[in-house]
Amino acid sequence: MTIWILLMFVSLIVLLMLGYPVAFTLGAIAFLFGGIFLGFDFFKLLPLNIWGVMTNFTLIAVPLFIFMGVILDKSGLAEDLLETMGLLFGRLRGGLALSVVFVGALLAATTGVVGATVVTMGIIALPTMLKHGYSPQLASGTIAAAGTLGQIIPPSIILILLGDIMGVPVGRLFIGAVMPGILLVLLFCLYIAMLAWLKPQVAPALNSDKSEKLMRRVLFSLLPPLSLVVAVLGSIFFGIASPTESAAVGALGAIILAIMHNKLSMKNLRASMQLTTRLTSMVFLILVGATAFGLVFRGMGGDTLMLDIMTNLPGGKWGFLIVSMLLIFLLGFFLDFLQICFIVVPILTPIAKYLQIDPLWFAVLIAVNLQTSFLTPPFGFSLFYLKAVAPVQVRIEHIYKGIVPFVSLQLIGLILLVLFPAIILWLPNLMDRIHGL
Repeated sequence: MTIWILLMFVSLIVLLMLGYPVAFTLGAIAFLFGGIFLGFDFFKLLPLNIWGVMTNFTLIAVPLFIFMGVILDKSGLAEDLLETMGLLFGRLRGGLALSVVFVGALLAATTGVVGATVVTMGIIALPTMLKHGYSPQLASGTIAAAGTLGQIIPPSIILILLGDIMGVPVGRLFIGAVMPGILLVLLFCLYIAMLAWLKPQVAPALNSDKSEKLMRRVLFSLLPPLSLVVAVLGSIFFGIASPTESAAVGALGAIILAIMHNKLSMKNLRASMQLTTRLTSMVFLILVGATAFGLVFRGMGGDTLMLDIMTNLPGGKWGFLIVSMLLIFLLGFFLDFLQICFIVVPILTPIAKYLQIDPLWFAVLIAVNLQTSFLTPPFGFSLFYLKAVAPVQVRIEHIYKGIVPFVSLQLIGLILLVLFPAIILWLPNLMDRIHGL
């Protein structure tokens, strides 16, 4: 049976790498191996499992946050922020790149949609950076990396899914991801500043006039997204609303911002609702397929097999952490974050609990690790998004070379989070003390 369990897992990875649809591949392999080794009567348990997924109140936040991000993408918020921050930081060496990182972080805390963020910044910021003498590698790498911050800075869809899969309260997961998100932003900014100081020709300063009019523009560009961040994350942090309720607040706030920018036409609203429905359906269809696969995997004894393998690794808890983080990082070269989240994380979670690893800490480590999957070739989605909108002079090799330092910085950030768990756990523990828990 051990051989068949391993063959089941390997078959899944091979078929996904060949490009077969994720949800149907998961379901097909589950029915094939389950029917042969467990009998089709075993699948009478499946409807109950799927019903449990579909009636999960926490997962209602997924379509609401997706809708919030799509609406904000159409509201013109990103364009205003990029243009204003570019004027504000332009006088510094590397100022345009720093403004892209800052805007990426702010958009991550409001939209959380990686594809929309990368495409928007690629259309607006990339031509401007190239026009002012930035190297194609630095410009493309900065935009691709800044766009992925939506994976770790809350509200993030992956954090909601990880919270549900791993049994970690999503509110605590959001709070725990704040400091790692800030850490990555600081690492990106520090790298850009050092590179601009050592090689000014790759990130030159601009002539920018800091007038009263500019300061006023900065204020009015920052207030809307900051107010939305406070409304969504503040309501969670201070216990006013659950993550699902705050997602509804965020969706309403996004509609209000779109109205303020005169972008809430019926056409935009209809397009946003259709895209939200498609993205949500994709996530939940994969979740159903993963539920079937997980049921068969456990039924065949796969969970016991993985527990035996992982708990007998040299180094105990630390050996498991190193192997699991390395596995997720390597799979990120070939699979997207949803596939890893639904296939690998349910296998690793019981082992982490057995080894008494803090589930909140482990979940944030996985989220930071999964962020690299957007940047690692050959299947990094941020690379595809950016190439699709990049000017002709930006070749794919420029993008690949540009993301190498940022992937390295994300790995440095991951190592720091492993070595210093307090970076993740300090803020949740502080909020618990404030609430008297």
